[in-house]
Amino acid sequence: MEKIAIFFGPLNGSVHRVAKMVAEKIGPELVDLIHIGSASTSDLEKYSKIIFGISTIGKDTWQQKFDNNDWSKFFPAVSSFNFSGKRVAIFGLGDHITYAYHFVDSMGLLGKLIKNQGGEMFGKVSTEGYTFQDSEAIQEGMFIGLPVDEDFEPELTEERVSAWVNKLMTEF
Repeated sequence: MEKIAIFFGPLNGSVHRVAKMVAEKIGPELVDLIHIGSASTSDLEKYSKIIFGISTIGKDTWQQKFDNNDWSKFFPAVSSFNFSGKRVAIFGLGDHITYAYHFVDSMGLLGKLIKNQGGEMFGKVSTEGYTFQDSEAIQEGMFIGLPVDEDFEPELTEERVSAWVNKLMTEF
C-alpha cells in the first residue's frame, strides 16, 4: 500500500499530538508525518493520499495580520497546488467554548482552498455530538473533516480519531 502523507502544523502541540495519533491508528509504517514548516509543493506531489492537520487561529489573529506562522507560510503552496487526482482529508483542532462562533474555521478555509484547486475531500464527519454556534468547516450539513477539541473535550479525542480513521480508510 502506498504511503499516506500527514501534513501538520504547528509543531510540538495538540495538532502534532493528534497527527501522531492518526498515524498510529492508520499504521505508522503506512504514514509519513511532515511538518508544514519545512514542506513545499514538491512534497505534496509525492503523495496521492494526503491528510492535513490544522488548528483554528484565535481572535487575535483574525484582528491582525500575522505572516510568521507555519500555516500562513504554507497556504500559498496549497493555494497554487493542483490537487486534481489527490484524495485529501483534514482534521482540525478547535475550542468550542472560547471560539464557539469560529469552531474549526481554519479547517473550512483549508478545505475550500483544496477544493478550489481540484482536490477530492474525504472523511466528512456529522455535526452530531458537537456543541458550537457556527463553523466555516460545515458543508452540506457535515464537517468537511474531523473536528477535535483538545482544550475542553480531550477525553473524546481518541474515540473520535479512531472512528474517523476507520471511516477514512474505507474511503481512501
